[in-house]
Amino acid sequence: MGALPDNMALERTVSVVERGKQAMNWPTIVDLTARAALPSGYRYELLRRNQVPELIRAIEAWYPGIAVGNASCHLREEFYLSKVSLDGEAERDFIVILFKHGEELAGMFSAELDRDSKVLYGRIAVIAPSHRGARLSRNCLLLEEAMGRAMGLGMVYGLATLRYPQMQATFERMGWQLIGITPGFDQEVVAPGVIKRVYEAVYTKVLVSEDEMLRPQARDMTPAARALFELLFPGRCVDE
Repeated sequence: MGALPDNMALERTVSVVERGKQAMNWPTIVDLTARAALPSGYRYELLRRNQVPELIRAIEAWYPGIAVGNASCHLREEFYLSKVSLDGEAERDFIVILFKHGEELAGMFSAELDRDSKVLYGRIAVIAPSHRGARLSRNCLLLEEAMGRAMGLGMVYGLATLRYPQMQATFERMGWQLIGITPGFDQEVVAPGVIKRVYEAVYTKVLVSEDEMLRPQARDMTPAARALFELLFPGRCVDE
């Protein structure tokens, strides 16, 4: 068969790309509740515009260390009004899910969608001190995975500070893989008036089958990269 004319080749390429696209609408609260059931007495809510000031006050009280750094946007009202998918409003690439116990705010989880790579980044999870015995941090990971699977994404990931082991342990109990540690990725308030850059552990969960992954060739990696790859993913490298 001869080569396709340039315009036909372009059309074919575009059609392949279009077939690879999927509608990535956020799942409903009903769907998330079915996929990531909460402990008895708790429920999920999608953040509403009129709840933003209350949420900001709660986060400031529960997690003062994020007054600076990557998560500090969650303390600014404009972030929610311009970037977040609010209940009954336009869909955007950030989402905030509230955990409620009766009418009491028990916690929150936020995530950011990269539509081009079809990857979901769990931004922050904050639980009220009075509800930390209910294991709601587990539901943050269940939620993120449920969103990823419902939306046909390839991977979900999140970060856990090395200042506290609790979230690291939750990731590991839930079957997420530790793939690395980022030095100085973020900054936190570590004492009144003291800001330090911190180490963060990176955890992922892949949502596609191994057949959908392009296994790297040994010849395409430096010795250092191959050593790390074999440590993280033993046996998945294609030898020369």
